[in-house]
Amino acid sequence: MKHIFNKGTDSTDLTLLLLHGTGGSERDLLPLADVIDPDANVLSVLGNINENGMARFFKRLGPGVFDEDDLKFQTKELNSFLDKAAEDYGFDRKKVVAVGYSNGANIAGSLLFHYSDALAGAILHHPMVPLRGLDLPDLTGLPVFIGAGTNDPICPPEESTELENLLSEAGAEVTLHWENYGHQLTSTEVQAASEWFAAQKNRLD
Repeated sequence: MKHIFNKGTDSTDLTLLLLHGTGGSERDLLPLADVIDPDANVLSVLGNINENGMARFFKRLGPGVFDEDDLKFQTKELNSFLDKAAEDYGFDRKKVVAVGYSNGANIAGSLLFHYSDALAGAILHHPMVPLRGLDLPDLTGLPVFIGAGTNDPICPPEESTELENLLSEAGAEVTLHWENYGHQLTSTEVQAASEWFAAQKNRLD
């Protein structure tokens, strides 16, 4: 997978996995990493799927309708890529925290739905429920931040609360933060995620 890796001040420290939204690039969320943890390693990935010139992490059948078979396949591919990247760059595979927006948050959520040890934590900006009908792995104690919009036309509030409930039922410790700016990723939401991360960092380390 095409990506950018920036080594932090300590290669054994946390690695932020940046996952952009539809039509984005591997450079889109780099400014978020500077806000969240300027000392961490950064692994920013470009989605493998090209949808009418827009990069995505998995196919969809229509707006808000995921191609579930491809989502499962791409989730497995991303998890394997993380294993390989950890070997190549020498970072701790057990200390990867995803930071995803929209489509990127959805595939990060899918990692959580499929693997108990893919991520040490996650910041999910405006995610949907990636899949339904799955038995989630044991996520006991895994910290998750969900940034959601009360008036998000792409990700309705019901999606956010359902995702919170599903992750919590699997044992994750979920913080749900609400904004009132639709699907937009705002500076106040990023700041809230940064403050949440700072409070969680000792546990993640």
